[in-house]
Amino acid sequence: MDQSDKWNILYCDDLMKMCPISEFIEACPPKHQIKIIRFMELLEEMGPDLPRPYADILYDGIHELRITLTGDPVRFLYFFCFRHYIIFYHAFWKHTARVPEKYIDQTIRYRDEFLLRTDPKQLEVMTRAGV
Repeated sequence: MDQSDKWNILYCDDLMKMCPISEFIEACPPKHQIKIIRFMELLEEMGPDLPRPYADILYDGIHELRITLTGDPVRFLYFFCFRHYIIFYHAFWKHTARVPEKYIDQTIRYRDEFLLRTDPKQLEVMTRAGV
C-alpha cells in the first residue's frame, strides 16, 4: 500500500477534556493493550474494507471495531473522515446484544463537533508532526 493510501488512526483530539478511548486503553492490562493495538493496526491497513467479525458499521457513519478480551466482547466506536483518517472516540465492554444507543449518539455528537472545527490540512500537519 502506498503511504498516501494509508489510513491514519487518531484518538480524540486535544480539545477534549477527556477521551473515552484513551482512558479505556490506559486502564487495560498491557497484554490487552497489545491486542487492541494489533486490531487497530489491521484497521489502519484495511480501512473500511476490514470485514466482520472484526469491524462493522452501526449507523449514521459510525463503525465498531469488535474485539474480545479475556472472553468478553469490547467495542471501539469510530468514524472515517477526510479520505485518510479514522477517528476513535468511544470504547466499552459490551454487555447487551446491541450496542447501546447512548454510545453511538455520543460518538455522533463528537464527530459533528470535530468536523466543524477541523480540516484536512490540520490533520495532515498533526499526523506528520506525530501529535
